[in-house]
Amino acid sequence: MKKIFILLLCFVTMKKITAQPDFSTYPVYKGTDLGLSYTKTASLFRIWSPTAIAAELILYKDGSNAGPLKTVQLSKGLNGTWFTKLSGDWKGTFYTFRVNINSAWSNELPDPYAKAVGVNGKRAMIINLKETNPVGWAADKSPAFSTSNKATDAVIYELHVRDASIDENSGIKNKGKFLGLTETGTKSKEGLSTGLDHIKTLGVTHIHLLPFFDYNSVDESQPGKQQYNWGYDPLNFNAPEGSYSTDPYNGATRINELKKLVATFHKNGLRVVMDVVYNHVADAKSSNFNQLVPGYYFRHRKDGSFSDATACGNETASELPMMRKFILESVLYWVKEYHIDGFRFDLMGVHDIETMNIISDELHKIKPDILLYGEGWTAGASPLPDSTRALKKNAAKLRNIAVFSDDIRDGIKGSVFEIKDRGFASSKKGMEESVKFGIVAASNHPQVDLSKVNYSKEAYSKAPWNVIIYSECHDNNTLWDKLSLSCPEASNEDITKMQELSLAIVLTSQGIPFLHAGTELLRNKKGVENSYNSGDSINKINWSWKSKNITTFNLVQQLIKMRKSHPAFRMTTNQLMRKNISFSEDSPAGVIAYAINGAAVKDSWKKIFVVFNGNAESKEISLPKGKWNIAIDTNKDVKISSGIISLQKYSAAVLYQ
Repeated sequence: MKKIFILLLCFVTMKKITAQPDFSTYPVYKGTDLGLSYTKTASLFRIWSPTAIAAELILYKDGSNAGPLKTVQLSKGLNGTWFTKLSGDWKGTFYTFRVNINSAWSNELPDPYAKAVGVNGKRAMIINLKETNPVGWAADKSPAFSTSNKATDAVIYELHVRDASIDENSGIKNKGKFLGLTETGTKSKEGLSTGLDHIKTLGVTHIHLLPFFDYNSVDESQPGKQQYNWGYDPLNFNAPEGSYSTDPYNGATRINELKKLVATFHKNGLRVVMDVVYNHVADAKSSNFNQLVPGYYFRHRKDGSFSDATACGNETASELPMMRKFILESVLYWVKEYHIDGFRFDLMGVHDIETMNIISDELHKIKPDILLYGEGWTAGASPLPDSTRALKKNAAKLRNIAVFSDDIRDGIKGSVFEIKDRGFASSKKGMEESVKFGIVAASNHPQVDLSKVNYSKEAYSKAPWNVIIYSECHDNNTLWDKLSLSCPEASNEDITKMQELSLAIVLTSQGIPFLHAGTELLRNKKGVENSYNSGDSINKINWSWKSKNITTFNLVQQLIKMRKSHPAFRMTTNQLMRKNISFSEDSPAGVIAYAINGAAVKDSWKKIFVVFNGNAESKEISLPKGKWNIAIDTNKDVKISSGIISLQKYSAAVLYQ
């Protein structure tokens, strides 16, 4: 979620451009050979620049400082393209393009389709992609994440590549690198598993990695310098980030090491979700998009300035044919070349619905169980009408794409924009309906009063797979910090109980659960709200937390195992939820209780009863008839007597028959 703080994330303010031409008159190139097409006998280069009067390819020996080897004039091709073919094997050579528009030459840049780049992404590299494949890559397959591979069977774990390994107590050799996540058998000084082994034993199915395309904000030529960024400032969309590789100067190295990461995850039963940021670029005016075709790839205000729904100084125009083509071909490339298993679309509400549906349709053709989701909002106003954009309220118009539910997120812990605001898990009354709305995956349930839901007064999901259920992500305060800051009088023991209650809500709700890395270890960022460039000391996963908070880790592991074992928590239609989830009508304020008819979805637990107490004191509630067994008891102190269940403060319980 990029709203207020994102102004600091970007390195550009809104810039005026020259009078905006009629982009609808620009020719559309339908070929699939934009960028570089390499063989050992020839390299074909093609760029799209319909307003150019001349274009050049400049070849270099290396990707940083060496002077040019050769400059080649490009020939004018079909539908606004410029091309040239170089005979021979040019592997290992670096290159840039520049174009002449209105008798002025652009900057030298890689084209938007560059797949391999040198240090800091300034020059593209000619490579043989087959030679970047690790041993066994041809046999690499995505693991099944359930017997049915339905989206609601997924459990997502959001992780920054560097955060996972950079701690001195990680036991990982390749700290901060792609390869760090390929290491197995790593342990902390306390003797507990770290890194990949830790994630695997937790039981999640999908690892959502924060942006690992080539981004702008880290100087790859200074590997020893303390630098950090989340990576939401795209530079080269189709090449991996060099600071995560062991050699950022060699474009092939970063590709090979990323593929090793994917292959290792797959061998360990984990799928890889790529966080993608097609909604803006780091600097619109100087970007390769704008240098090649001024203004085309972006939306504009009436005065000709870049519009700014991203709060990053620009927003891309996904509805225009060549931008739509670029995004589609980019995601297809990542799936085909890197075996990526899913995408999270940053500020997806900036993109138009038609483009998102085309992307989904094409991706599902080649990978039927691919997981797609995104933020159904923007960070500012857009000139494109709301009715045509992939906003949360339009979720039902999206085909096999989920949106994040900020309703349950803030219902659980309080507003992310008001530090002192509390939520259901921290004893704020009136949040019950917002949490219940999330429990039924933002559907129209007869026992949810939509007028009392915090943000959405109408149901918006087409089905449970349409909604991501979460209580925290990389944005804003961690769950621990949010609870601590909003409840300054609470003890660490009570904050722990609140967090465990929050995670129990997420992992028992319908929809697709999403966890922020380290939440199972009570991760904190020392109160820093948005740590996008705050450095390792704030962002790293401190592996000493695991021994201190092993009880919470074990609980989350138990909740995930339960969810994966019982289809009653993973219903696939809104109709099933309406018929088979029944909320208790006599729950006291600050308590949510509901029954699930497990038999309806062939669950071995015929009846399930879930109860959450968000109060600062114990509460009692009547149980449905029958003998109940306790599956989950977050506080280890549930009492059942004469058809009454008693829960201590800030606790959750799951019972079954």
